[in-house]
Amino acid sequence: MHNRNEDSNLMDLISSIERMEQDASRVSVDDVVHAVGRRSFGPLLLVAGLITLTPIIGDIPGMPTLMAALVLLVSVQLLAGSEAFWLPRWLLKRSISQQKFDKGIQLMKKPARWIDGLLRVRLPWLTGYIGIRVTAVVCLLIALAMPPMEFIPFSANGAGLALTLLGLGLVARDGIVLLLGFVLFGATCAFITMSLI
Repeated sequence: MHNRNEDSNLMDLISSIERMEQDASRVSVDDVVHAVGRRSFGPLLLVAGLITLTPIIGDIPGMPTLMAALVLLVSVQLLAGSEAFWLPRWLLKRSISQQKFDKGIQLMKKPARWIDGLLRVRLPWLTGYIGIRVTAVVCLLIALAMPPMEFIPFSANGAGLALTLLGLGLVARDGIVLLLGFVLFGATCAFITMSLI
């Protein structure tokens, strides 16, 4: 549920984003959401994680918080049983320059090919009905934690990587990757707790 058949790995998702049509000078959240589909929980998580994690794009002030808002809204709607995700106009209209976006996409490509080589359909029951909802709860917690993470060095990167792993696990039906995402979120929470003590 909520996974698009044509996007089964990271390079497929990047290709979908590259093929999207948008204004020549800016790329908006709406452009990216339209490219991956409003019914696609896994790909939307993966995009939010990659944007948070990618240098150039994720380093823009406020970007992790913006992606947290997207993840929060999508996770709540999935848990409420929505078939297609609604996102507010203020979020969809947020944009960055085409130049920065293209640089970020190019940075993703090399590691994406390597990561795709590691993916397999493993423990697929973890990516089924129950697994998706457990993932949504974890993503909800990540989204709530992300805004203060902007003030703690490297913690937003941990959250971005966790979201990337969770999205990737759902897209590729790889339960091992999904479990790694859960573990990384726990480790990030432990890191934040230790930083604050």
